Amino acid sequence: MERIASAIFTAALILSLTMTGNAQSTREDEDAIKTIVVEMTEAFSRHDAKAATRMYTADADLVTVRGEKFKGVAEMEKGLAAIFATRAKNATLKTLNMTVRFIRPDVALVHVTNELSGLVSPDGQPLPAHQELSIRVFVKDAGAWRVTAFHNTMLRPFGS
Repeated sequence: MERIASAIFTAALILSLTMTGNAQSTREDEDAIKTIVVEMTEAFSRHDAKAATRMYTADADLVTVRGEKFKGVAEMEKGLAAIFATRAKNATLKTLNMTVRFIRPDVALVHVTNELSGLVSPDGQPLPAHQELSIRVFVKDAGAWRVTAFHNTMLRPFGS
């Protein structure tokens, strides 16, 4: 009986230490992910396609608010550079909300609501600012968080 009690105590202690360690790493991981989102937002506002794509996995997918699909960092960088040279040459992003949910210790789902301003229409007319919601899938590989999927959607006011 004493051995069973000792084994249960040891298992409980290990579980407690493991959970404490996971809680700490989750806070650190969440902070690391949030830092990456800030870097992405700032790079977009600077119109720096290279900086805006350096946090992606080599095989990542990106779908823009207009439904353009880019596969891999090189294609993303080229696509974003074209967007920055045209409709978004004066665009800026402002993050309004961000939530991080860990699906597994090495996979996180991140929802980011941004306000995008400074876009122009195909004929060069200024467009009103609007809000967009992106869903980003982060994976942790070799201790570093990277974006492996990004999908953006324009938010419309309820009823419109």
